[in-house]
Amino acid sequence: MSAAIEAFLAMLAAERGAAANTLAAYRRDLEGAEAEIGSLVAADGAALARLSHAWSVLAPSSLARKSSALRQCFGFLVDEGWRADDPSAALPRARSRRPLPRILSHAEVEALFARAEEEAAGDRREAVRLLTLLELLYGSGLRATELVSLPLAAVPRDAPFLNVTGKGGQQRMVPVGSRARAALSRWTALRGEGGRMLFPSRGESGHLTRVRLFQLLRELAGRAGLDPEKVSPHVLRHAFATHLLEGGADLRVLQTLLGHADIATTQIYTHVDSARLVALVNARHPLAVRPARG
Repeated sequence: MSAAIEAFLAMLAAERGAAANTLAAYRRDLEGAEAEIGSLVAADGAALARLSHAWSVLAPSSLARKSSALRQCFGFLVDEGWRADDPSAALPRARSRRPLPRILSHAEVEALFARAEEEAAGDRREAVRLLTLLELLYGSGLRATELVSLPLAAVPRDAPFLNVTGKGGQQRMVPVGSRARAALSRWTALRGEGGRMLFPSRGESGHLTRVRLFQLLRELAGRAGLDPEKVSPHVLRHAFATHLLEGGADLRVLQTLLGHADIATTQIYTHVDSARLVALVNARHPLAVRPARG
């Protein structure tokens, strides 16, 4: 890794509190760009224009992510005196709109829970753990990393909240419904004394991994008669957000629950729920309920 990239990543970690996964993604993108065009300190607009060809096969989301990483890095290099100019205007830009998130229908969520509850009925340890994971993903909208890395101390005994550490080390309180609290109570009684993590594992991290969580959900989906390709931790988070919005939740409240730094990120769910919003305007707007004059 070049000294310039190393300095930029160190800044992200120290000043912005970037998570390890975020830093790894930036490192891959920046090192990949240097492999194509050489040192970022010396790269000019013509060099960056060559990336358009190298990145032509990428999905729009991947192209946008790589360009964003380089744009931020060049801004840092200028601010810190590594280079005198910022050539990022020559970076390729993704032109397509952000795709709407995939979600599950209410019936699909019910089928998933019905199977998980049936399997957990006998208090088998692995089945109760999976039910608890499912309850927290759909019931609280946690990110996969937030969920698997929860310490046992994040679950207060007398308060219906979880203390969650999100992206960038940001802390937030996440409400836990009665169903999830009941599942948590069953799980904590069965988990034993295995360390300080809520979902302990013998692996290097000491807790269940995101990959294993993904696999467990896919396997459960298959047993529930659903297409496993449709189910993932992120899809359940999207379902949590969309179904809350359908129920009348305020967008700012939803932003807080999801741990989004920018309300613009949360607003994607207004597109998913556009039909309900149109019906709401037609039913509640003052002009909609006043009779038209003849």
